[in-house]
Amino acid sequence: MFTILGIAVTLALLVWSLLGLKLTGFQPTWWQFTKAMFKGLFHPDWGYVYLPEGEDLLRNLLLTLSISYLGNIVSAIVCLPFAFWAAANMSRSRLVSGSGKLALSLVRTIPEVIMAIIFIKAVGPGPYAGVLALGLHSVGMLGKLYAEAIENMDMGPVEAMTAVGANRWKILAFAVVPQVIPEFLSYALYRFEINLRSATLLGMIGAGGIGTPLIFAINGRSWPRVGIILIGIVVTVSLIDYISGTLRKKIV
Repeated sequence: MFTILGIAVTLALLVWSLLGLKLTGFQPTWWQFTKAMFKGLFHPDWGYVYLPEGEDLLRNLLLTLSISYLGNIVSAIVCLPFAFWAAANMSRSRLVSGSGKLALSLVRTIPEVIMAIIFIKAVGPGPYAGVLALGLHSVGMLGKLYAEAIENMDMGPVEAMTAVGANRWKILAFAVVPQVIPEFLSYALYRFEINLRSATLLGMIGAGGIGTPLIFAINGRSWPRVGIILIGIVVTVSLIDYISGTLRKKIV
């Protein structure tokens, strides 16, 4: 009964969503535009890979990697106190850990694009705004994952050190941190993969990185330039995903 009701509700929502779309039709030159786009994409501008006199694909990809890496480092450090604040087994009151989880949830609800626009207004366009946006936005997700790692750890060492009279800082240093460090590193590497993709998007709104020349090439309909940039992004993201996945398997 519930399965049939769920299917009916899903289909009703689908029909309602389709009826809300307004198809205005295609532009008269859509076919010429599409042919030019695909022709350019499949004939990438290889000369843009390296330009001795100015910005090129390699420099912009390196800048994107730098933005992602620095943003990841910032979030991995800043989220540590929030993670211990939100972990239920690190406090005696559910109200304390609940308020920590609420703080992390509030940070996660703000998209990094909105944060980037705010930081661009505050510090100006460029990589600095991208680092701040990625760093702050990632605090919410990394803090949540770190808190879960703390909650899932073995409490035996903590109880043993408490029984022999160790203070809170010694318990933290010798019973908690050694257990959670591998998972912390694994989550940080995973977040770095996501930040690399996000940095590309942030560059399209002026926060530095490969997204800036990409949006300029799209606006100028320079499809060969768009093609080589997309190839660079795919290769870089795939390489980082492979390296990160290999490292995470060895850590955890």
